[in-house]
Amino acid sequence: MKTLLFLLTCALTAPLAAAEPDWRAYADVLQRHVKPGRIHGVDLKVVNYTALKADPDWHRTVAALAAFDPATLVNRQERLAFYINAYNILAIKTVVDNWPLTSIKDAGGWLQPVWQRPAGSVGGHTVTLHHIEHEVLRPMGEPRIHMAIVCASVSCPDLRPEPYRGAQLDRQLDEQTRAFLNNPQKGLRHQGGDVHLSRLFDWFEDDFQARGGVAAFVRRHRPGLPAAFDYDADLPYDWALNGH
Repeated sequence: MKTLLFLLTCALTAPLAAAEPDWRAYADVLQRHVKPGRIHGVDLKVVNYTALKADPDWHRTVAALAAFDPATLVNRQERLAFYINAYNILAIKTVVDNWPLTSIKDAGGWLQPVWQRPAGSVGGHTVTLHHIEHEVLRPMGEPRIHMAIVCASVSCPDLRPEPYRGAQLDRQLDEQTRAFLNNPQKGLRHQGGDVHLSRLFDWFEDDFQARGGVAAFVRRHRPGLPAAFDYDADLPYDWALNGH
């Protein structure tokens, strides 16, 4: 009887298994191979694809993504974090699998753009970058994803040098949004009375309506702007690779 009670107590008090994947290998990859730099006059986080390609932790990261069942995620924040990581990992994988490249777009063609090509496996299912972005993430109604998913290009938001995690996601997305909007070369340029934004705010304008529209969203995350302002989402978008 004492043995049975002991076993029951252990079972009830043992910590629950983590719902999110073990991203330790991915965290190490990001720490080793993502560093501040400058490409084409734009300040950004530069990815060392050459070194990353040979890193055993990179291969562990891809394997972990393929093996993890996203149905085990318990809430919206965990799902958002997981699929942001999945998009970024598979964008990197697309570059690595087609290395060397000068742009991720070179991995696709006219008939099948890179976004619609099979990018890798998530939970045992082959997916495309288009599927993750437009069929999974955008319907979840979180416009800050556009500052977190990274299409491996200079004018994309920077690749964050740590994985996204459900419990920390709000802070991480706020930091990403502020960093992007404080980058005058690709996020927001405020000159005199003129405000110029990334073309992301044109392409995905509808996604910001639930937050009061683009201007309200931007003002919330970029202090110092006028209470009311007009903008043009016309900053040049550089599709060159965000690394070497």
